[in-house]
Amino acid sequence: MTLETEPRPAPAPPRTGHRRVSAALHRSPRLRLAGLLTAPAAWLVLVYIAALAALLITALWTVDTFTGKVSTTWTLDNILTVTTDPVYQAITLRTLRIAVVVTLIDMVIALPIAFFIAKVADKRWEKLLIVAVLMPLWASYLVKAYAWRNVLAEGGLLEWLGAPVGLNSPGYSETAVVLTLAYIWLPYMILPLHAGFERVPDSLIEASGDLGAKPLATLRLVVLPILVPSIIAGTIFTFSLSLGDYITAQIVGGTTQMLGTVVYANVGAANNLPLAAAVALIPIAIIMIYLFVVRRTGALNNL
Repeated sequence: MTLETEPRPAPAPPRTGHRRVSAALHRSPRLRLAGLLTAPAAWLVLVYIAALAALLITALWTVDTFTGKVSTTWTLDNILTVTTDPVYQAITLRTLRIAVVVTLIDMVIALPIAFFIAKVADKRWEKLLIVAVLMPLWASYLVKAYAWRNVLAEGGLLEWLGAPVGLNSPGYSETAVVLTLAYIWLPYMILPLHAGFERVPDSLIEASGDLGAKPLATLRLVVLPILVPSIIAGTIFTFSLSLGDYITAQIVGGTTQMLGTVVYANVGAANNLPLAAAVALIPIAIIMIYLFVVRRTGALNNL
């Protein structure tokens, strides 16, 4: 009589280095998250934070008047110049005014367009309209700017169309800069607003009407509170992009100077890199102040 014994299980293979790492990542979610974020964090530090630090340090340098060489001795002369000199103050206010007006124009135009795409058009037309909104982004920035240069020039398309009613072309001026920037950055306002309208349930609007609310009251009390984060997102895009632009002002602005054109001139012809860095700090500071104010309102929490 023989006794049958159960076969012993095969011994587990020895853990290799890859298996140990895999087991450690499986047991520790924090370690797994750290591994995923290491590369993006390193990129953020090297490309953005290091670049901003280099910009700030460069703004503290000076250019020797006689030799034209950069002196690495730290001083606040450039920062004091761009903040106290009336010329730079006027350019800063002009740039801020253009950015605000462009943002308001885009908001007024984008609201009904985004509402129609999200709430009125059927699904098939909605996709086509989204593609139509995106199509200008596929064209070159320079092509669009030069196209508007021809439209706004004296004797151009706008003057020809407005001739019967006595409408003159603005020519190469601040108005031309505003119109061109408003067209170029309009998709960046429409897309966030479209996403915001998509988040507004139709049943909520219908319930507001059933309870006796008028359309304006529904818009103010029901739709806008849900739409505010999307409006903020759109304004961040259009405001910041307009604030840092310099190409449009050179193409259609004539003698109109913005902060970007001052930076470009000092990097190029003037060969004053420290002053250019100091001027470049102004739009960065304005955007940081704007984001701080928006964050204090809590609008960024629902983005």
